[in-house]
Amino acid sequence: MERKVGIIGAGISGLLACKYTLSKGYTPVVFESRSSIGGVWTKTLETTKLQTPKPIFQFSDFPWPSSVVEDFPSHSQVLDYLQSYAHHFGLLRHIKFNSKVLSIAYEGPPEEEMQAWELWGGAGDPFGSKGKWNLTVNDTHNLSTEVCQVDFLILCIGRFSDVPNIPEFPAGKGPEMFHGKVIHSMEYAAMDFARAAEFIKGKRTTVVGFQKHALDIAMECSTANGEEHPCRVLYKTEHWTVPDFQPWGVHLALLYLNRFSELLIHKPGEGFLLSLLATILSPVRWGFSKFVESYIKRKLSLEKFGMVPKHSFLNQISSCLISIVPEGFYDRVEKGSILLKKAPKFGFCKEGIVVDGESTPLETDLVILATGFKGDEKLKDIFVSPTFRDYIVGSPTASLPLYRECIHPRIPQLAVIGFSESVSNLYTSEMRCRWVAELLDGRFKLPSIKEMEKDAERWDKYMKQYSGEYYRRSCIGAVHVWYNDQLCKDMGWNPKRKKGFIPELFEPYGPMDYCPS
Repeated sequence: MERKVGIIGAGISGLLACKYTLSKGYTPVVFESRSSIGGVWTKTLETTKLQTPKPIFQFSDFPWPSSVVEDFPSHSQVLDYLQSYAHHFGLLRHIKFNSKVLSIAYEGPPEEEMQAWELWGGAGDPFGSKGKWNLTVNDTHNLSTEVCQVDFLILCIGRFSDVPNIPEFPAGKGPEMFHGKVIHSMEYAAMDFARAAEFIKGKRTTVVGFQKHALDIAMECSTANGEEHPCRVLYKTEHWTVPDFQPWGVHLALLYLNRFSELLIHKPGEGFLLSLLATILSPVRWGFSKFVESYIKRKLSLEKFGMVPKHSFLNQISSCLISIVPEGFYDRVEKGSILLKKAPKFGFCKEGIVVDGESTPLETDLVILATGFKGDEKLKDIFVSPTFRDYIVGSPTASLPLYRECIHPRIPQLAVIGFSESVSNLYTSEMRCRWVAELLDGRFKLPSIKEMEKDAERWDKYMKQYSGEYYRRSCIGAVHVWYNDQLCKDMGWNPKRKKGFIPELFEPYGPMDYCPS
């Protein structure tokens, strides 16, 4: 009996989901709203580069070509790599381009019956409830709409696109008061490179935000306008942006991406001995963080610019907020073509921006809001059912309630891939797609709904402990080996992938450790 698996999105997670469900004999149908694959990599800034060293950011069965010698490839090289992967595994014929999924609706048992289930889907397997998902799909070329039905649905819609996070302002202090132009970074990234350069040329530009996108835009504005019209960067919080992955000559992977580093951390579901060991080794955990922080402070002269963060580097990597500062960024700050301004709160006026507590406006012509995206809202709004909408995002004071960061215990025949983050999202998405494919294939069964909910609560507790205010990002960055161990055990794999005790403890883990045998 043919089982059709619907996949929404042809970014990295969508391609992986297609490849691994196809390998299990299912019929994948990928719905992609754009005309090409690549997800967020299809619309980037001219200066965007990979933020993770390429050995960690690669498919386990499809290495980077030898022609790519850079440790941090450009956006065009990344896109070429993804396209080569799709061609190599014959995925393009399964993708319906220019097909935007407007909504998804579950057709199956009534909600009252589903709420009484003790097992996922009623029977604990992917197709146990014998329900279907109906997808309302809009053809963006001819504007027609059709309803497509699938047996299982995988959401690979990402969290860094489509729904911009626009800050809220008090009445009389919003962008409508400003006589210049206000756009979101998404609009800037959508421009072709020549148009973007022309758009910012000669303008006094203010960039709001201090994550990677904000820094890249500030660099482009600085390049276009120099010191004549310096680019002002408004930020709320200082962050640990790394100049490279080699603090004091030691690769970050040796400090944070191996089993020893995870012995220093309290992990979800760990036993008494591991918990005790993490407590005893807490000074080492503190020392690792200070080691990296001292290098960044020295290398980037953060104290000189008043940019030393108040939180630890461990908190930063546990929040998946690690990014590489553009080369020469602080040189431009020193020369005056980039101006840094801390502004926890601000509003607009006719001339530009007014920072709370100050009376003199910051005069500007253009404001670019590099303030991120509302991934939760994007995920929630695709569901027709109000009940499923509430389920999928969970409590606003908790991380997303997904078992193994993939399955909601109370939403049948559906998986979410690519929402929870890690240090290398490609690597993590591949592991999750393999796990989902094995689940569909009957390799293992899920525990009861209550047990899955308790597990999600344990991960929520971990994320709040180490990620602080950024727990909603559902980051597994500092415990990715521990997380992969859980997936491996579910699938019946040996979680220990190295040869020998010392390599197992100290060698960094990466995609090639999970290469298909």
